[in-house]
Amino acid sequence: MSNAVQGRREERRQRAIQRRRHRIKVGVAATLGGAVMLGTAGAAASSDKDLRATAGIQLASLTLPIFDETDAAAEPTAQSAQAETVAPSPAGQTPAAESSEPEPETAQNTPDAAAQAAAAAEQAAAQLAAEQAAADAAEAAAAEAAKAAAAASVPVNDPAGAKAYAATALAGHGWGAAEMTCLDTLWNKESEWLTSATNASSGAYGIPQALPGTKLATAGGDWQTNYKTQINWGLTYIESRYGSPCSALNFHYANNWY
Repeated sequence: MSNAVQGRREERRQRAIQRRRHRIKVGVAATLGGAVMLGTAGAAASSDKDLRATAGIQLASLTLPIFDETDAAAEPTAQSAQAETVAPSPAGQTPAAESSEPEPETAQNTPDAAAQAAAAAEQAAAQLAAEQAAADAAEAAAAEAAKAAAAASVPVNDPAGAKAYAATALAGHGWGAAEMTCLDTLWNKESEWLTSATNASSGAYGIPQALPGTKLATAGGDWQTNYKTQINWGLTYIESRYGSPCSALNFHYANNWY
């Protein structure tokens, strides 16, 4: 057997002896402690000699076991196996199968996500309702505008109203109320005070029978439908050409036009 092998065996033998000595010391200390406690509790008057005798009896029972190189070699292996057996799992780790932590809720399943989805749906519905209301309002406005345009395109035939307006407009031209009689006779002959009156042969149009009818446009864009616009144009025409309604009527009597 080589010296190296013998040295290793001797080293293991010495370590085994040291371990056994240590265990004996621990046992002696425990025995002495128990003896002291026993003497204190049961026989306070016992002498130190008695205690040593008791301890000696305990020590005698602790015999040094015969050293066996096989045990010395095998003991580290047994201790290592024991350490591996009782080694605790790393702190904070548990087997995956035994984990009791609940799985985190996904964003789609959280209460906040559901509330956000409901709020988004409500906002979309409100926006749709607002758009529908705006469309309805625009449609109603368009209908009113079309109605107004259609009404504006229809001439207002109101002889009584037209005469009343003409009577109030005479003073603006410097004429007295007596001129209204002549004006009433003149325009009865021409159009019977109808806003839509049209001469089929000449194309003259309106209460004053302007020729062509487009001349009335100088008094306003609604010359085809508004009797006030037509009367304003007719009075201006009479003033500029004849000076007064009675002079215009006298010319009409002589020429059948004015």
